[in-house]
Amino acid sequence: MNWNELTIRAIKDQLDSEEVGPELLKTLLEDERVGVVKLARRKLRELEREQEKLRKWEELSTLEKGLHEKGYQLVAGIDEAGRGPLAGPVVAAAVVFKPGERIIGLDDSKKLSEGERDRLFEIISRKALALGTGIVDNQNIDRINIMQATLMAMKEAVSKLNPAPDYILVDGNREIPGLNLEQQTVIDGDARSNVIAAASIIAKVSRDRLLQEYHKKYPVYGFDSHKGYGTAGHIRALKQYGPCPIHRYSFSIVNEASFDKFKRKIRKAESEEQLHKIGRLIAERGLFTEGNLKVLRELYRNKVKEIGNY
Repeated sequence: MNWNELTIRAIKDQLDSEEVGPELLKTLLEDERVGVVKLARRKLRELEREQEKLRKWEELSTLEKGLHEKGYQLVAGIDEAGRGPLAGPVVAAAVVFKPGERIIGLDDSKKLSEGERDRLFEIISRKALALGTGIVDNQNIDRINIMQATLMAMKEAVSKLNPAPDYILVDGNREIPGLNLEQQTVIDGDARSNVIAAASIIAKVSRDRLLQEYHKKYPVYGFDSHKGYGTAGHIRALKQYGPCPIHRYSFSIVNEASFDKFKRKIRKAESEEQLHKIGRLIAERGLFTEGNLKVLRELYRNKVKEIGNY
């Protein structure tokens, strides 16, 4: 093909539709037309990015390949999303690929754009041999602490894998207790293993979508933007409105906001019935320090006397 005879538009269409080799790009880079050179440079950058993704895939496949060589066929990657936020659940995901399956572009979910995560989420969901998620809500996080809740979510995710794996790679430095499976912890695993990176994307996107739904119920907190993390806007809303039902009361900033909210409620109460209802809510929370409980009890008693003297 004589490229000199083609229009710039025709060359663009050819570059978009055909696999292009380095010799052709070299020819186009020497073209006298500025527009052709720009197209060639753009295509060259695209190819370089693709090569980098391929290199990244190979690099992140090292752990899995080593396990396959040892005879393990189904290697699962495990990761979580949502350990740090002030609200919402912690979500874990477990992913198994068939040996030889390739999904180019996997990386730590935090390094990817939202659009890229969504795209890869659909591909992983379609191509994974097995996929499981585990969700532990904020009430259980408050009850058993965030670390134990994370391990619980991971265990649940693994239990949903079908077929079951014969080896698991766990992001972080804590093994999942109570599993009758060989496992290996991998610090920064979502940047070192494709299968863990895939799990990190599934966990992150799944949790983000849950928080989008919670935003519809509790719009004043802005869960659609910060996903429950302690941003300045989130903390302002906490102080203004107090916690909502998906906040983690065992986290100190939420606990203090809840304490302030109950102080305001007691001071504004206009009847004993309202006070009794507030008292029941305080008892249900059960997470205040003894010092804060003492303050609330004193406010409660004084308010009872005040109402009784009306």
